[in-house]
Amino acid sequence: MIWMTWRQFRTQAVLGIAALLLLACYLLILGEQIRHTYNTDLALCAKGSCSGVMNEFTGQYDLQTDILGYVLIVVPAVIGMFWGVPLIARELEAGTHRLAWNQTVTRGRWLAAKLGLVGLAAVAFTGLYSLLLTWAASPLDAVHDDRFTPLVFDDRNIVPLAYGAFAFVLGMALGLFIGRTVPAMAAVLVVFVVVQGVMPTMVRPHYLTPVSQTVALTKAEVSGLSFFGEYGTVGGVHVAGGPWIVSTSAVLDRSGQEVGHTSWWSDCVNVAAPAQLPDCISKQNVHVEVTLQPAGRYWTFQWYETGIFALFTAVLAGLCFWRIRGRLS
Repeated sequence: MIWMTWRQFRTQAVLGIAALLLLACYLLILGEQIRHTYNTDLALCAKGSCSGVMNEFTGQYDLQTDILGYVLIVVPAVIGMFWGVPLIARELEAGTHRLAWNQTVTRGRWLAAKLGLVGLAAVAFTGLYSLLLTWAASPLDAVHDDRFTPLVFDDRNIVPLAYGAFAFVLGMALGLFIGRTVPAMAAVLVVFVVVQGVMPTMVRPHYLTPVSQTVALTKAEVSGLSFFGEYGTVGGVHVAGGPWIVSTSAVLDRSGQEVGHTSWWSDCVNVAAPAQLPDCISKQNVHVEVTLQPAGRYWTFQWYETGIFALFTAVLAGLCFWRIRGRLS
């Protein structure tokens, strides 16, 4: 049974191995380049301000790592569509499942062989890709200090392994229940896109209760804020340590009032010259209230999300075994 599964899957396997080898070569070269630049340029700026060097460093490599990250996000969907769906749907369409099910091998063993062999290949592919990308981009991630950003969180460390397994079993399940290859492929794409949109926006922020923190704004930070009308809006407030900022309040003064509702606001706006406005505002001890997930919860969130998708995968696999034993033909 394993040999038959391999013969049916060998074309996809060869293409996957070739793609992974090309990606591995590129990521190894890119990772060495990033490390060389990081160790050379950032080490030389230790005596002065590193902001310019850091911006140049991130600008040099951000596009490449972002593209590779988007590719890794798409890979599980491709696996589900082109590896998972055809394994069963193609046999149902061609009618070859009748021959397979009338042999000495039971339907359960037939499905387990396909699920085990190709499922391991799917996890191995996404896992190796994630490992290489995590290694290559680690100096860049350290500079950005934003591991909770959806693009970074979704394609680093262990979460991509769970995505790969889930997408593959999702493809098998939809192929088995729908019984037609093309409609099942379309269904996999729709479901995976919905899941990838829902998880970081509606589910992930609630793994643990966020904590609140008051962040004082310095003159330099006030200079970077944009003020619309009578309200101060916060964009780009940085909290040291790389937490996930879930939400921020308007800019508040020392009494807790929004800056647009205080008596001194009109004086700053009408009296101070544009260049003096940040200094005028910062003298009022302005701050923002930030709701965040601390950086120390990163690995907890990685394990939570991996566990959730592992549970989804197990449920889908169970449905596959239940369905295949209930089919009459």
